[in-house]
Amino acid sequence: MNHKERMLANLPYKAWLDGLEEERMAAKKKVFEYNNLSPERKEERDKLIRELLGKTGNWINIESPFHCDYGYNIEVGDWFFANYNFVVLDVGRVRIGDNAQIAPNVAIYTAGHPVHPDSRNSGYEYGIDVTIGNNVWIGGNTCILPGVTIGDNVVIGAGSVVTKDIPANMIAVGNPCRVVREITEADRDFYFKDRRFDVEDYR
Repeated sequence: MNHKERMLANLPYKAWLDGLEEERMAAKKKVFEYNNLSPERKEERDKLIRELLGKTGNWINIESPFHCDYGYNIEVGDWFFANYNFVVLDVGRVRIGDNAQIAPNVAIYTAGHPVHPDSRNSGYEYGIDVTIGNNVWIGGNTCILPGVTIGDNVVIGAGSVVTKDIPANMIAVGNPCRVVREITEADRDFYFKDRRFDVEDYR
């Protein structure tokens, strides 16, 4: 097993071997091009981001600047939106479902290093996959750490550091991120805290 295969298998690997350094450079070039395209050149931006990412759904919009390591380890579903400064260290696979909304300054880190300094100085690092379900909203300045799974319909509050799995249909917030409460039918009629919708077509 070479070091790229080890990386993709979530095993310790060395990031400068077996073509990985060259693959990161290729991704950096595409990311640079994407981030410097005029927002008016929508078709070119759409084509480039679809070439960069491993899998995309029927509509995708990632605001610039965006950064990632490889691109091909990122999969997003239909109706994917990520706001400014979206950072994905996609050493491991990052799978995101349909209707995801990613606020500004969100970071998804699959990458990590051993805790012991001797092990860390050996050059080995790792990536552990991250999975995010359908209909998930990730609040601004959130950091999602290696190995985390976030269930369907979850809302992650701004400023959270997500270190453990979050079950479906929950609101979770904090550092470390913890479940606050379940999302219920009673939430449907409110657009912000105790403010009710004043229109009828939101259902």
